[in-house]
Amino acid sequence: MALLVGLTGGMGSGKTTVGNLFKSLGAYVLDADEICRSLVEPEKPAWREIVDLLGNGILRDDQTLDRRKIAEIVFKDPKKKNKLEAILHPRVMAEEQAIYKDILKKDPGALVIIDAALLIESGNYRKVDKVIVIACDKEIQLHRIMAKNTFSREDAARRLQQQMPLEEKIKFADYVIHNDSGLPELKDKTETLFHQLKQLAV
Repeated sequence: MALLVGLTGGMGSGKTTVGNLFKSLGAYVLDADEICRSLVEPEKPAWREIVDLLGNGILRDDQTLDRRKIAEIVFKDPKKKNKLEAILHPRVMAEEQAIYKDILKKDPGALVIIDAALLIESGNYRKVDKVIVIACDKEIQLHRIMAKNTFSREDAARRLQQQMPLEEKIKFADYVIHNDSGLPELKDKTETLFHQLKQLAV
């Protein structure tokens, strides 16, 4: 019996690193962000709806969406952010389910992980069997965001304020991996959880 698991966490928590570790251990990992990118390629229905919503100013010369400009717009306008998410979330979730079904045809005992920053906020957590939240100390989170994105501390803090707090996400979790102590410990925790999940997927 296969198992569909949602993996989430805030910016700087280490969610993507854990997703990559799961993949290296043999899990199928569906990256919600990658799926989203494929759904908003030029002239696709979602692309057209987003351009209609936010204007031609969000387009690069090659007609692809400029994610930084989109982020700047929706960061300041919650109504547009909600409308953008209403365009994207149902499509992304439908695509994830379609990919999951395809995997099951080939591997009925698959462990499939959906790596999604907005797993909880989108309601997608209701469509998975288990939820993993990657958590860490807020100060560590801020430093990781600043290092990765060259944000100022103020910008990093503002971004975090726009997200659901990790302590809220943890309320939805079946498993929590605390990522405060470096990569070797994170690898050990992920491998331990991988084996637990594989047993459930047998």
